[in-house]
Amino acid sequence: MSTKLSKKTKPIHKIGKFKLSPIAKWMKLAAFTSVTSSFAFSAIAQEAETENLDKVDNDIEVVVVTGTRRTIQDQIAIKRESTTVVDGLSASDIGDLPALSIGEALESLTGASSHRENGGATEISIRGLGPFLSATNINGREATNGSGDRSVNFSQFPSELMQKVAIYKTQDASMIEGGVAGVITLETLKPLDFGKQRFQAEVKANYNPDQANVDNSLQDDLGYRGTLSYVDQFEFDNGQAFGLSVGFQRQDISQPEAEYRSSSPTGSSLWACLNDPTDTTTGFFRSTGGDCEDDIYPSSDPRNNDNAGYNNKIDPETGLAVDDGREYAWTGSSRSFRQNETSDERDALFFALQYQPSNKWDINFDAQISDRTQAEARHDLIFLQKRVTPGVTGESLVVNDVGGILQWAGEDRIESSGEQFSREENYRGYGLNVEHFFSDDLKISVDLGYSKTSREELQISNRARTSSTGNAFSWALGDEIPHFTLTDFDVTDISNFTSNLRSRLDRENVRDNEIMGARVDIDYILDGDVFSSVQAGVRVSELTFVQYGGSTNGNGSRDEYELDESVTSAIDVLEGCQIAFPETDFLSSVSDGNIITNVDSSGNVIESGTGASWATYNNECFAQANIASLGGEFAYPEVEYENTGTIDVTEQTTSAYAMLNYDTEMFDKFIRGNFGVRVVKTDVTSIGFRDTFDTVTDPATGEVALKANGNIKQIEAGGDYTEVLPSFNLVVDYDDDILIRAGIYRGMSRADPSDLSYNREFLTDNSDDPTSVEDLLVGAQGAGNPELKPLMSWNYDAAVEWYPSDDSMVALGVYYKQFNGGFQQQTQLETFIVDGVEVALPITNSVTTDEDSDLYGFEASFSYRWDLGIGVKLGYNWADTNYEFEDSNYGNTFTTDLDGVVVQDKVGIVPPASVPGFSEHVFNGQIYYQIGDFDTALIYKYRSEYFQPYTSNGTRLRYVDEAGTWEARAAYKINKHVRVKVSAINLFSEPRSDDFYTQGNLGQVSDYGPRLFAGVSFKY
Repeated sequence: MSTKLSKKTKPIHKIGKFKLSPIAKWMKLAAFTSVTSSFAFSAIAQEAETENLDKVDNDIEVVVVTGTRRTIQDQIAIKRESTTVVDGLSASDIGDLPALSIGEALESLTGASSHRENGGATEISIRGLGPFLSATNINGREATNGSGDRSVNFSQFPSELMQKVAIYKTQDASMIEGGVAGVITLETLKPLDFGKQRFQAEVKANYNPDQANVDNSLQDDLGYRGTLSYVDQFEFDNGQAFGLSVGFQRQDISQPEAEYRSSSPTGSSLWACLNDPTDTTTGFFRSTGGDCEDDIYPSSDPRNNDNAGYNNKIDPETGLAVDDGREYAWTGSSRSFRQNETSDERDALFFALQYQPSNKWDINFDAQISDRTQAEARHDLIFLQKRVTPGVTGESLVVNDVGGILQWAGEDRIESSGEQFSREENYRGYGLNVEHFFSDDLKISVDLGYSKTSREELQISNRARTSSTGNAFSWALGDEIPHFTLTDFDVTDISNFTSNLRSRLDRENVRDNEIMGARVDIDYILDGDVFSSVQAGVRVSELTFVQYGGSTNGNGSRDEYELDESVTSAIDVLEGCQIAFPETDFLSSVSDGNIITNVDSSGNVIESGTGASWATYNNECFAQANIASLGGEFAYPEVEYENTGTIDVTEQTTSAYAMLNYDTEMFDKFIRGNFGVRVVKTDVTSIGFRDTFDTVTDPATGEVALKANGNIKQIEAGGDYTEVLPSFNLVVDYDDDILIRAGIYRGMSRADPSDLSYNREFLTDNSDDPTSVEDLLVGAQGAGNPELKPLMSWNYDAAVEWYPSDDSMVALGVYYKQFNGGFQQQTQLETFIVDGVEVALPITNSVTTDEDSDLYGFEASFSYRWDLGIGVKLGYNWADTNYEFEDSNYGNTFTTDLDGVVVQDKVGIVPPASVPGFSEHVFNGQIYYQIGDFDTALIYKYRSEYFQPYTSNGTRLRYVDEAGTWEARAAYKINKHVRVKVSAINLFSEPRSDDFYTQGNLGQVSDYGPRLFAGVSFKY
């Protein structure tokens, strides 16, 4: 049945008692949906509770729809009634959101896809645009995270305590700015709107088959998730009403992961080495043993050009790369296998109070608290691999057409290494919202919000290696991972790894991300034939991001300890800390057999050392032994604020908007929508620290030098910008079942807070005998640019939607986005005070480009249910774009000089990537069967390959290969109080594989295995 409002319908704004009659509830729903899309989303899910009444007052029986069918009906209703392009999920009861995590819930919506870490969904991409182009709000407020960017790790929040999730693909002026791709909203329950008393308890046992293969792990074979929630309302004789909602969840599970790994391109450990048999000075055919990216000349020889590999810098005489046309192959400093023992613990508390002192006031307070600790014990077998064995490596090398190595042979070191890692992340979110209805026509609301995420990572990194580089091995790529053959080397014998025992203790990525915000909104109802209401408001917020620096690393502190063998022998440490290899069937689902084969000099297989295991040790025991040999005590290093590695960014935002909602009839069609404008002003202040110097003049020559004086100086820079964001939304009720929808808006996505840092150090030149500070200092270098501008876009949407029934929908949409979505290196002058002297120095840094890129897309949604209880839901998104992201090492790179002249300095040998997170194809499908008290569903999710930037260095290319994963769930309602559930994600153990620099150069394969959950819920 179509939900249409006459143009004379006047929305109801007064709040009555929280128990509304069914008719009153539906009238309230219909009225609110005509005003604004955000009201529509909240109202549908909240007011749909009327279906839970067994009978209405006149004894007319109401059919109760629950489970998967109810969820899909709500999705259809959310999409249908909104004035924006939106897809959402709502739960009719706490704990009924049909997913194991918020990430899994969101990627079931058309056009949404996730990035998988530890086997589960984390960051969400919308319509082929990466997470950095989206914004996430919780209860209408910005959410923080611990990653240094603006994407949210949705695994931090329990799905069981969320009431609604939605993705707004078009926006209106009332929405918080920040999403070029879209805005993700999460909502918790409002107890009075919920309208009934409810106590619910649920426990889910977690069993991961791969975890059962791990002995003496950080986590037992069985994990669990336990959830308790309580909702109640209290109505008083004087007309006041009070509601309370509280939910708590404890999670203690494993997240097993087995990996094959190659060196990543984030630093200087993955090279394109020359593969030219005629060149014996460098590359894979060099005449002497050494790293393939180096040459044979000693450092004193002017011909020396170490750490070079393929030279793609432009030769000024030819305009081409120096090594243009020469063959190359990609080789990292190592190839390795990693066995992980994992643990994931999370405590979450969600709390809400709702108070209505009269029908003119609605006061809501909500809080979200989440404390999560992830731990991993990692055991690595590492084969160093940059070293060339003359007469062997080049002659045996087999590569594919992009330079990816398929077969390698040579001699080098082998390591048994290990890491002990833990990450603690704490989230705090609080909000107070007060709505006052001055009259039937005027409502004013005030909202105060606070969000903070703190993260800290601790890591032990251990190394034990062979005594020489003369260990012969080879490998060949199988169907999914390489398989190694070793000559007379038993990797299971720990006495083979007695050289260079080293431990590093790191405290890193210690971050605090905090947002405080306040907004005032006015909603005034108009008694007009066309315009239904006007909305306006202002919002102020302050975001702070602090990452603490340390002793050696840019993102933290490190202490290093190398075993003193005069105190303790290496073999005593290794044997004293040795443990049995923790896992059986390691990587069996992605290997073609033994990942390691030990052979004698005649090629006969030696049983010892052949298989899928190696010598391992307890990481903490190993590190403590190394430290004790040096007379030290085990302790992680401290970080500090006043440090050259510290990032301290403050972003202050002031915005104002005005929006006019319309609801009228034209050409015998009902139309509704809104148009408005939002104006946003942003000021950025970035604090950093640099070492200070004294100017020292040589009395004999007059030459000037800088001498560090051991002090540190705070430096500060900033930037600002103002943007105007208009928007327009239109919905036409073409007939009772067909809607035509259109939307236009200008969107913005701010740069990541970590990219707004201000870290600087000086570049000096003593070659010309400088006699002043100005002569000595020739430039500056450092990370971050607080003047980075936001990425802006114009966005256009059009859709046709058919709703033949409550269970059925066909929606077809097209969209177009034009945005300036990239960064380029540019040289500019910055002013510094050095020993009292003001110096303007050039620095090359990232700036936002003005070049426009286009993205076109098509999306389709389909839902249908047959009378026998079987239903389907399908969602597909296709997108194409001309956006290009160049790799900073091996792509086309350009620099803009002080005169504004753009100069190319490198010629790319790898094709550019697309938008970070961009997948051309995204599909999700679901078939469900629900009859009586039994409810089951099978879900398939597919995402084509995409570029995923690193968090440590987002300028290098990494591709995540296409993947399709299966999920399943089933539930049986024993009675009105008790229900049993089973569910699984990654049902058929789909691995994740990554390519480095270019597709076809395999970099990493992660095997997660399936995740299985079974539980029982009780509600009363």
